[in-house]
Amino acid sequence: MISYILRRTFAAVILLLVVTAVTFAIFFLLPRLVGQSADQLAQQYIGKSPSKADIAAVKHNLGLDQPVYVQYWHFIKGIVVGTDYNLGPKTVHCDVPCFGYSFKDHVAVWSQLTSRIPITLSLAAGAAVLWLISGVAVGVVSALKPRSLFDRTFMGVALAGVSLPMFFTGNLAILLFTYTWPIFGRTYVPITENPAQWANTLFPAWCSLALLYSAIYARLTRSGMLETMSEDFIRTARSKGLPERTVVVRHGLRAALTPIITVFGMDVGLLLGGAVITEYVFSLPGVGQYAVQGITDNDLPKILGVTLLTAIFVVIANLLVDVLYAAADPRVRLS
Repeated sequence: MISYILRRTFAAVILLLVVTAVTFAIFFLLPRLVGQSADQLAQQYIGKSPSKADIAAVKHNLGLDQPVYVQYWHFIKGIVVGTDYNLGPKTVHCDVPCFGYSFKDHVAVWSQLTSRIPITLSLAAGAAVLWLISGVAVGVVSALKPRSLFDRTFMGVALAGVSLPMFFTGNLAILLFTYTWPIFGRTYVPITENPAQWANTLFPAWCSLALLYSAIYARLTRSGMLETMSEDFIRTARSKGLPERTVVVRHGLRAALTPIITVFGMDVGLLLGGAVITEYVFSLPGVGQYAVQGITDNDLPKILGVTLLTAIFVVIANLLVDVLYAAADPRVRLS
């Protein structure tokens, strides 16, 4: 098991290097390939109507006047050991890990991301618990009672949950539970200050996200359980006189967990990179809202930082999925 984890960790590190190379190429190499000059790239970091001196300073600070491979080396070096930005009268040090520097806000991107990650993490963690428990439970019961009233009702609800967009369910939740029946608050409070108010504020967002994702997990669990419960090892377990709960949970559900773990890891990894629509609808100042702000302001360092952060979360989530594979199915360790 340890050797398996070490192999997967090494592969994850290599993948992160590839991700940083691809991310860097998208923002710095591809524009060159389509004909943009270094001055045009530098102008995107400044805004409208910049002076030639401003363009030259940004071009020098970002290293856009150097070869691409040198720029990539400085990019990786900044992430590992930090870097300095010469802003004319003063020099600003970007601490490790340096994901870039916003010349519009005059703040390092990583410091802004770290202040927003707890909000996005709170949103993703609470919603993930709700959709995983509800989706898997509904899927298991539906598989044990196929074509029953319960099965048809909840699969219909699952279809509606997948079909309804977040900006509809989210605004509906706000309308009902904030204005019509003022049960939940609107102002986010960190969990360290007031855990009860933190949960009260995020609960509508959790439920809206859970409605969307739990539908997928319910249908996925149902199809997996219908296939698993007809296998020979299930009949063998029942013939041994094992309790039905043990047969369903330890044998049936465990064998059907592989696709659920895969989808769960990807969903959580992507959500940690910012639930853009959900954070916008519920006015949560998380990573997703920060990405929207970067796109609106045409602030490329912000967009680059969010893209790289999302990629890192997805890679880490895939690593955890590989480890969970080995825990759920010992055959995976030998593959």
